[in-house]
Amino acid sequence: MRGFRPGLLPTLVVLALLPVLVWLGFWQLERGEQKRDMLERQEARAQLGPLSPAELDGLTDPAYSRVHLQGRFDAEHSFLLDSRTRDGQVGVELLQPFQDQASGLWMIVNRGWIPWPDRRIPPEFDTPGQALKLAAWAYVPSGKPFVLDRGMAEGWPRLINYVDIAELWEALGREGVAYELRLEPGPAAYRADWPVTSMSPAQHRGYAVQWFALAAALLALFIYLGVHQARENRHARHESDRHST
Repeated sequence: MRGFRPGLLPTLVVLALLPVLVWLGFWQLERGEQKRDMLERQEARAQLGPLSPAELDGLTDPAYSRVHLQGRFDAEHSFLLDSRTRDGQVGVELLQPFQDQASGLWMIVNRGWIPWPDRRIPPEFDTPGQALKLAAWAYVPSGKPFVLDRGMAEGWPRLINYVDIAELWEALGREGVAYELRLEPGPAAYRADWPVTSMSPAQHRGYAVQWFALAAALLALFIYLGVHQARENRHARHESDRHST
């Protein structure tokens, strides 16, 4: 090891950072596989025939299942999911209770994104009063979002920061299907361009490559400094020995 003298501080830095960078790379690869699985599941479910609300309510894994609805919206109660953006514009997503005529089941239906450029003025939307036939799909989040303020405003329409279906039913004082349904584009939908994932598997792989490249660069720099420092030490000793003689 005479030819390698990196020093204590660089060694401690590499021991601290290198495992983290490698872990981040493998974590991104794992996230990419998860997103690929989500996209494959969504595509497979899209090929299947639509379900009724009663069939959906009995599923243990309803994610991305297509549903046909026939019934009416509850125009008196609306939830506005805050801080949703499209094309750099801030807005809200409109969620409303919907009762299926055949089964009598209530559902929370997300009708899509509405712009809200001026927060001094309530966002504008309307609710069809007639019975409707709609197509939607079940959205199941991968986990609960991290929210600092989990309180809920009063009054209707009600502004919310996150979607917890159980809490929405509690606020409404009724029971219903435990999943959010997102409308497909149609007459009752606002902007309903729903991304299945916020980041593609290829993007995750790209980030993984970046983390691994940083790890490799850190290791290469560490080796270079160690070898360079060893050479400097040998040179200094050689000069010292020469002057002493």
